[in-house]
Amino acid sequence: MTNIFVKSEFAPLKRVVMAQSEFAFPSKDELTDDEFLTEETLALYAGVDTKGKNYKDVFPERQQQWELERLNLKKVLEKYGVEVHSPRLLTDYEKELGKEDGYSNFFVRDPFFTIGPLLIEGSLRFPHRRNEILPVRHLLAQEANENQCYYVSIPKPDMAEGQASEAGPFLEGGDVLVLDKIIFVGNSGLASNQNGVQWLRNLASNFDYTVVEVPLHPTILHLDCALSLVRNGLMIVCEEAFLDGIPEQLKDWDKIYVSLEDAARLATNGLPVNEQVYITDKEFTWIGEQLEQKGITVEYVDFKISRSFGGSFRCSTQPLLRTER
Repeated sequence: MTNIFVKSEFAPLKRVVMAQSEFAFPSKDELTDDEFLTEETLALYAGVDTKGKNYKDVFPERQQQWELERLNLKKVLEKYGVEVHSPRLLTDYEKELGKEDGYSNFFVRDPFFTIGPLLIEGSLRFPHRRNEILPVRHLLAQEANENQCYYVSIPKPDMAEGQASEAGPFLEGGDVLVLDKIIFVGNSGLASNQNGVQWLRNLASNFDYTVVEVPLHPTILHLDCALSLVRNGLMIVCEEAFLDGIPEQLKDWDKIYVSLEDAARLATNGLPVNEQVYITDKEFTWIGEQLEQKGITVEYVDFKISRSFGGSFRCSTQPLLRTER
C-alpha cells in the first residue's frame, strides 16, 4: 500500500505534515497583503516598528504561544494515531534572501497539496511566501522516492509584467478541497487564479478527476476559509462567501452556517481527523456543540496566534495519507 494518497477531506488521517512557526515582516514597506486579516491583528501591528524584523523579536511572548499552539495540535493528532512530520526551519541564507518581501514558513497547506496519489507543488501569489516550499521539499522528494508516487510542480509565476502580474499561474493548497473524484478550487482574486485552475484541470483530467472552480468573495483568502467538509453529507459553510452559490455537488448536504465575519476569524478552518473526530478552536464552541449534536467528537485547541496570521488548523497541516485502506 502506498503511503501517499488523499481520498477526501475527511477520510481517516494517517500521515500529515504540520507547519513550523516562522515569519518576518518586509523591510521594503509596510505589510500590504492584509485584505484578509482581522481588525484585531491589524491593530496589533499599528504603531509598532516591524519593518524588516522577525516576528519572534517583535512579539516574543506571542511567538512562544504560537509554537505552543502547534505543539498542542501535534499532541491531539498523535492521540488519534496520526504520524506527524514537519518542514525544516529556514536557513540564515533563506532569511537573508527574504528580507525585502519578508519571509514565512508558517502554513504548510499552501506550498503543496495532495490529491489522490499526486504530490503537487503549488504556486503562491504573495512574494513573501513563494519560497515557502523550500523547507518542505526534502520531505516531498523523500516521500516520492520511497513511494514512487507522482510528484509534479505547477510552473513558476510569469513575471513578464512585473511582480504584481496576474498571469500566474497561481494555485494554493488552501483553495483545493478533495471529495473523491471531485476537486473544488477556490478563486477570490487573492490566491489561486483561473490559469492555476486550468493547469490543475489539465493535469487531473488524466487521472479521471473533475475540477470545479469556485468563485469567492474578495475578502476570502482561500476556499478553506469558507468551507469545511466535515464528513460525507455534512459541512461548515459561509454561504455569503460563494459568489455563484454553494457548488451543485454540495447543495444537498447538511450545513452548519457561519457569517462572513466568522469566516474571517477562520471559523470554517477546522480539521477532520476522520468522520467521527473534528478539531477546532475553543473560540468556536458554538460550532463544536452543533457537531456534537450530530455525533461527532470535537477536540478543542487554542489557536488564536495562528489565526492572527490568516490561517488555522487546516492551513497548518497538509495530509500525505487520508484513506480508509
